Amino acid sequence: MARATPVDSRAEAARVVSLVARRGRSLSQVLPAALARIADPRERALVQELCFGTLRWYWRLAALADRALRRPLRARDADVHALLLVGLYQLTELDIPGHAAVDATVRAARALGKEWAAGLINAVLRGRLREGPASGPPDEGDARLAHPPWLLEALRRDWPGDWYALARAANVRPPLHLRVNRMHIARPAYLERLAQAGLAARALPYTASGVVVEPPVPVAQLPGFDAGLVSVQDAAAQLAAPLLCSAPGQRVLDACAAPGGKTTHIAELEPRLGYLLALDRDAARLTRLRANLRRLGVRAEAQAADAARPGDWWDGRAFDRILLDAPCSGTGVMRRHPDIKVLRRPSDIDAFAHVQDGLLEALWPLLGSGGMLLYATCSLLAQENDRRIEAFLDRHPEARVREIRAEWGRACAFGRRILTGADGMDGFYYACVEKC
Repeated sequence: MARATPVDSRAEAARVVSLVARRGRSLSQVLPAALARIADPRERALVQELCFGTLRWYWRLAALADRALRRPLRARDADVHALLLVGLYQLTELDIPGHAAVDATVRAARALGKEWAAGLINAVLRGRLREGPASGPPDEGDARLAHPPWLLEALRRDWPGDWYALARAANVRPPLHLRVNRMHIARPAYLERLAQAGLAARALPYTASGVVVEPPVPVAQLPGFDAGLVSVQDAAAQLAAPLLCSAPGQRVLDACAAPGGKTTHIAELEPRLGYLLALDRDAARLTRLRANLRRLGVRAEAQAADAARPGDWWDGRAFDRILLDAPCSGTGVMRRHPDIKVLRRPSDIDAFAHVQDGLLEALWPLLGSGGMLLYATCSLLAQENDRRIEAFLDRHPEARVREIRAEWGRACAFGRRILTGADGMDGFYYACVEKC
């Protein structure tokens, strides 16, 4: 039987980066299949590092490549361009010996079937080695911050005193935040379990269940993960379920629920709910949500449906609480999903705002009198946050915003915002809207 041809890790990473940058695919769509083709765990880890890191620093690396190239590469050679960025990432951000990184990246050009590009890549990368780490793009405000110019401008507009820190925070590797399932174990007891496993960890502020593990480790190393003792969830996302203030017997809707982090937290906090419905348009993503429900030992009904079309799924009985974790630009979680900086376009923000308005209008009639809707996004942009709630209140005199009194985040006109990196958290927005 013929021996399988080994997969070239750098070539595989270049294919993934190219699919994201030139085809508009997300990392979550294309990376798993690439990793499945690689047998060696160390090589899989390398491919993941190269993909995430190259996309995290994409705009800076692209500026370096453009400066080194005499003329732009052809569109059909997008994989070569991506491989060039993968090579530059190794030289600028990783501890791989320079000449070894260059040689391996040149070999990857041949693995891509682009023999002609080997000399070009060799010349560009060796030129970078000669220049040294101090050489880089001259524009400190754009290329060095590794963000598209339109997004930096949006951050400057909405956060004039914080935009630079926000851009820098988006380039930092994210921490590993956990949510302890207090139905099964207390947080101090789980911290002791982590210590016994040789993992350094501490309790997170502002949450009753949050833990940070430093440095991060694979999920498989977390004690009791498969037994449902803990979930992976950023501290900012852990703030959603407590804001609902759910009570026994209430009917609760999680309108855009997959993969289920907030649904399961709601169920953990109040296991005596009358009814908990988790909706998502993507039936495949609900598979993961159901698996999380089973793993954690909590209950909810999971249904594949469009929250914006209640006529297709609503039973006509009012909800006491609705969580609308609205689809958004994701600009507050770019440190976890660096492909967002490459995939998003300026027109996407207005498109998301239109979807957010539609969901608010569709779900509001489902909320009973005296009930509360929690509007949440992981966006930093006012167009998706305060302005959506302001516009909604203008259309609905029977709605009022409940003040969120908390030590975390910053109060704003219609809710509370968390800046990326503040207290180690992702960027989030929350607003509690009550029906009078």
